[in-house]
Amino acid sequence: MSWLEILSYIAIAIGIIQFLVITIDVIRHPQMMFVMNIVWPITGLYFPVAGIWFYFKLGRKDRKKHDHAHHSSDHMHDAHEGHHHEHHQSEKPFWQSVFVSTTHCSSGCSVGDLIGAPIVFLTGWTIAGSVLFADYVAEFILAYIAGIAFQYYGMSMKDNSSKEELNNAVKADTWSLIAFEIGMFGWMALSHYVFFTQAPKPDSAVFWFMMQIAMIIGFCTSYPANWVLVKKGVKHAM
Repeated sequence: MSWLEILSYIAIAIGIIQFLVITIDVIRHPQMMFVMNIVWPITGLYFPVAGIWFYFKLGRKDRKKHDHAHHSSDHMHDAHEGHHHEHHQSEKPFWQSVFVSTTHCSSGCSVGDLIGAPIVFLTGWTIAGSVLFADYVAEFILAYIAGIAFQYYGMSMKDNSSKEELNNAVKADTWSLIAFEIGMFGWMALSHYVFFTQAPKPDSAVFWFMMQIAMIIGFCTSYPANWVLVKKGVKHAM
């Protein structure tokens, strides 16, 4: 077994352990926004070591603040609680709000990517004779669907119709998703054509380690896009 395979198994194991630890914790301490109960475990899955730190620093911290605010204001109405929630969001440093928004977007993209790659592998689908092109198409479509779903359930407003909420989700997710996939697909191309004489496949640990790195790079390229979208009010600060 090569050093890269050993490293791949270690990184994947860390990701799985983080996924399980965060999942157990969000079951015990649910997030204010339901979709974040899904987002944080996925972040732990593709972000070895850093993912669980992000959760306890930002996600768990938010939950504790919400619990404190909730217990100190049980006599208040739901509308007033919503006001406190909004006020809390505004108190969070802007970079943290953008960071959480990016985890939200990136997790939706990652779900599509995690589903798309095995489908292409198992079906033997190619485009113009290329497995990579088929991966791109399948993963982009699935990531777009998952990303919009995450946005829809993460930013829905009571005053909007379902159509308006869907339009807002598409508007908020499109540019951040494209930015994510630019980073991710770029690393996938390097893995496919440059780093290996024979590209790793989804039945190998090295492939999924490369995917972890690709998702981290996608997160990094998506962060500036989310910064602009939140700044312009297209996406809500989280």
